[in-house]
Amino acid sequence: MENLEPTTKNRKKFDIDLAYGKVREQLIADMLQDKKIEVKSERDMWSKTGNIAIEYESYGKPSGIAATEADYWFHNLCIGDEVFATLVFKVDALKRIIENLDYKKSVKGGDHFASRMYLLNIQKLFSTDVIKAFKRSADVCNKNSVSS
Repeated sequence: MENLEPTTKNRKKFDIDLAYGKVREQLIADMLQDKKIEVKSERDMWSKTGNIAIEYESYGKPSGIAATEADYWFHNLCIGDEVFATLVFKVDALKRIIENLDYKKSVKGGDHFASRMYLLNIQKLFSTDVIKAFKRSADVCNKNSVSS
């Protein structure tokens, strides 16, 4: 039987792809070992509405995304007791995404409706418009850090 595993000889840019993959693997390892993470879970409602809720205030004080000291935001999308998928964002990136959204709905929720949260449409989060805005905001951040 023939070995079908790719080699540098039969695959273009194998070494570049491999190096890129190894760097990303290390980023995930670092994320899970050396960083603070915040984990939120959405139960069922996201699958009906297409939205996730990102809390930013509770009882009149900053909470959630506005108060977290985490480096990464893990957002579990659950169906019943099962995790369907997990979205992972760098906290500063998620803040920039929220800041640059052309539309975000703020609602009250939680215990005694004392929390305020953004409802973010999942499809919109990954739309080309949001990705372009994110890239522009990253360019601005990079220019500001270079000139400082």
